[in-house]
Amino acid sequence: MKFDPKKRSDKQLIEIYHQLVTPRLIEEKMLILLRQGKISKWFSGIGQEAISVGAAIALQEDEYILPMHRNLGVFTTRGVKLEQLLEQFQGKAGGFTKGRDRSFHFGSKAHNIVGMISHLGPQLAVADGIALARLLRKEPKATIVFTGDGGASEGDFHEALNVASVWNLPVIFIIENNGYGLSTPSKEQFNFDSFTVKGLAYGMEAYSVEGNNILEVLNELEPIVESVRNNPRPIIFEAKTFRMRGHEEASGTKYVPKELMEFWAGKDPIENYEKFLIDHQAASENELSQIKDQIKKAINDSVKAAFAQPPIEANTQAEVADLFKPFEQKVSESSRSASSKRFVDAISDGLKESMKKYPELVIMGQDVADYGGVFKITEGFVKEFGKERVRNTPICESAIVGAGLGLSIQGMKSVVEMQFADFVTCGFNQIVNNLAKSHYRWGQNADVVVRMPTGAGVGAGPFHSQSNEAWFVHTPGLKVVYPSNPADAKGLLCAAIEDPNPYLFFEHKYLYRSLTDEVPDDWYTVEVGKAHLVKEGSECSIITYGMGVHWAVAAVEELGVSVDLLDLRTLLPWDKEAVKKTVEKTNRVLILHEDCLTGGIGGELSAWISEHCFRSLDAPIMREASLDTPVPFAKALEENFLPSSRLKERIQQLIEY
Repeated sequence: MKFDPKKRSDKQLIEIYHQLVTPRLIEEKMLILLRQGKISKWFSGIGQEAISVGAAIALQEDEYILPMHRNLGVFTTRGVKLEQLLEQFQGKAGGFTKGRDRSFHFGSKAHNIVGMISHLGPQLAVADGIALARLLRKEPKATIVFTGDGGASEGDFHEALNVASVWNLPVIFIIENNGYGLSTPSKEQFNFDSFTVKGLAYGMEAYSVEGNNILEVLNELEPIVESVRNNPRPIIFEAKTFRMRGHEEASGTKYVPKELMEFWAGKDPIENYEKFLIDHQAASENELSQIKDQIKKAINDSVKAAFAQPPIEANTQAEVADLFKPFEQKVSESSRSASSKRFVDAISDGLKESMKKYPELVIMGQDVADYGGVFKITEGFVKEFGKERVRNTPICESAIVGAGLGLSIQGMKSVVEMQFADFVTCGFNQIVNNLAKSHYRWGQNADVVVRMPTGAGVGAGPFHSQSNEAWFVHTPGLKVVYPSNPADAKGLLCAAIEDPNPYLFFEHKYLYRSLTDEVPDDWYTVEVGKAHLVKEGSECSIITYGMGVHWAVAAVEELGVSVDLLDLRTLLPWDKEAVKKTVEKTNRVLILHEDCLTGGIGGELSAWISEHCFRSLDAPIMREASLDTPVPFAKALEENFLPSSRLKERIQQLIEY
């Protein structure tokens, strides 16, 4: 292994050694603790230290870096205190996730580090969002994000690199090509020798280095980082290395050929750099030994201090409170005139007013720029706000939701439009595992609103008509809104954008151009989590939301019955107090929603009412919902699928019980 010190002084070379050997010595200690049963799991980066350390050295302290399992050197080089690291690994209260997550599944805003989630690929798009924020603010900064050769097989890899290339983002994708994804060798992961072949495909530069040579990593990476700062663009940076331990310690390495292990053992980044320092006369063997002894002492002291911390104690109130960034909504009343607006215009108006109010707000989605979106909600926005803030995206829901989290990490807001709510499945992981869990895990809020054009009744068939709100109501850490009228739509959208926490905002497509109402012209908000009593009556209560409100109004008027009609408006959190009040008033309840019956949120409402309002009930709780089938295309089939055709009969059945 050939080391080229360039113009580095002996002092600098020794400092590099200090950074390089620190994670190795910590790992050796961790393996001892693992064998002693004092920690539960460990993902070893032994043999790969040069890449992590080199990347951290190459960046400025205020530039973000997004590491993975085997990048302990990123944390130590960034100056993360060993005691807090060890508390994290032990699940102590002083750890970065307060005992809520393990190993390297955390970030540290103080150190500009964003941790991974177990799904590997999603963090690549988060780096895109961070880089986009830097680009929009014209800050000459680079962002580095890590992935492995195995993780590069995921669709998130393609999406993130494609977006970075299309938007010319200042982000460096470091691919640690270490030969195996758990036990699957590279030849079963991809059919090429080097990731540099990806460069041409994505229209970006690609480099490959000897990842076990700390000076080669630095010599190649430092000028690339400086170049990216001055000329923003994405870069592929492959570091060839090898994983000397199992994927995690329980996996072992029996599947690795002996000769391969021996070959890479000879390329150990620590031993080879030590030999270079001695041959280069930058340090003696004794001096290097003294450095290691000092580090070992610091590690042992930190281990003792971390173990001395008391076991973590559960606090239910704190657990629930940390789901969201603290935010107390102060409802803003409208101060100007109102005018007649269609549902679609109210949504557009809410976006427009929010774009004026929040200069840091970015709208992203397919065809949302010049075309104005498939429903024309953002038509004219480019002229008023510019293409930097109203951004057409490639067809890649996962990457764009992830980029929204990245913008949030940089203190910006984003609204992500799903062209149809059905397509959110392609971004599902980012929403339920990244946006929803980020604040709970390490205190990073996700200031992202995902707009969801939803619902049937327009003959769009199985892939453009689904009601999928229940998927997200089940996910702690999200807020879910589903308005039924133009005034609520605008006010709740403004409220969702104002709140620094993640929202799913459902908009029924059938209502876009079929419903018109008086809507205030300026910016205002409607209270999140507060239901609205649309009609007052005495014979029964109908609890619903969205299109269900209009079906219920029509059915009640046709039947001539006296009904309490409660529009939930917000599905998470939902208004338990209003539900209880109407149940206690009428003593009969029908829960109506467009979603399929099985697994719909009506089941949750029914269970809650049974548990908390049982003594007030004079009849069984009834539900009416769509059939448990996909949404059909033909009009007759779709009408049969929807609950509106069965609603009047169900209301009569409840009242007559």
